[in-house]
Amino acid sequence: MAALAAALTACGIRPTSVPVDAGAAPSRVSCEAPQATASPTTGRTAIQVYLVCSAQVSAVRRLVPDGVAQSRLATARLLLAELQSRAGTEETAAGFISDVPGDLDVSGPRKGDPADALRLSVEKDELPSFALAQIVCTFAGTAAGSTDRTVVLGFSGTAAARRFSCTSDLRTLPDAAQTAGTAVK
Repeated sequence: MAALAAALTACGIRPTSVPVDAGAAPSRVSCEAPQATASPTTGRTAIQVYLVCSAQVSAVRRLVPDGVAQSRLATARLLLAELQSRAGTEETAAGFISDVPGDLDVSGPRKGDPADALRLSVEKDELPSFALAQIVCTFAGTAAGSTDRTVVLGFSGTAAARRFSCTSDLRTLPDAAQTAGTAVK
């Protein structure tokens, strides 16, 4: 028994009275984004969507039909549908998933919103931890976002729309979405 006690105290692990955040558990997935299933061909365009892998949001390339998204709202709906679709076999093998709910919808601005605003059908705090990061990072830098690589999003409530950027904190910290964005008028 004494040998067991000596072995356990020699392991370097000590009890502590405060919680210790040691980060995410090690992962055996690569989180290496697979290439889109084919090169862009006539009638297909490569887009970038952001999926979750090992507690962070990373870009994955996918192919979509040309000409589907002719407006900000149509682009947002196309991108949202990609985020809601199941990860492909290669994406799943690399450890990618999506936190974006399948029943989430996006609409155009409400009265009083900026012209470039999009509204999501739920409140921000009702979204899973990385879903907002996936949406912001996927929309920013496309026709769904603004020219400055941001996106203006409102939610189902009466709060003002907010301008979001795809920051490192938003991509890597699950709780960053709760304080992200700046109010716009």
